[in-house]
Amino acid sequence: MFEQIPWMALCAGLTIAGLVLSFLAFRRRGAAAGMRAAAWALLPVAAYLTGALQALWTIGATVVGFVTSLVLNPLVWAGVAVAGLSVVLFVVSGVMRGRVLAREGGSRKGRKARREEVTGQAATGQEGAAGRPAQPGKPAVEATPKRKSDEDFSDIEDILRRRGIK
Repeated sequence: MFEQIPWMALCAGLTIAGLVLSFLAFRRRGAAAGMRAAAWALLPVAAYLTGALQALWTIGATVVGFVTSLVLNPLVWAGVAVAGLSVVLFVVSGVMRGRVLAREGGSRKGRKARREEVTGQAATGQEGAAGRPAQPGKPAVEATPKRKSDEDFSDIEDILRRRGIK
C-alpha cells in the first residue's frame, strides 16, 4: 500500500505550500513566526528523505490494525477485561494492605519490635541488635524511667514528629 502513493510529489507539494505560508507569516508577523513556519514546512521532505515516512506509515497501519482487531474481536475484549480485573485487584490489595498496616501500627520494623516484646526475646536478653547474642548479665533493652516533665511533652513531640519537624 505504501508504494502505491507518490510520496515524493506529496511531500514536495506540502513543503512548497508550507514555505509559501511561512513567507506570508514572515511578512505579517515577523521573522520568528516565518522561521517557525519554515521549520514546520521542511518536515515532510525531511521525513521522506530519511525514510521516517515509511516507518510512520508502518506504525500507523499497525495501530489501526490493532484497534480494528480490538473492536471486532471478543477474545481481545476478554483479555482487556482480565487486565482491568488485574488492575482493580492491585488497587484493592494496596488499600487493604494500607489499612492493615495502619491497624497494626505502622512499618515492618515496628511490628518486628512488638513481636519481640510479645515473645519476650528483647526483655530476656536472648538476642541483641542485628541478631547477635546479647552479653550475659546485661539486658538487651535498658528501660529508663521517664520523668514527669518528659511525659508532659510527649504529645507535643508526637505531633511535631508526624508533621516532620525535628
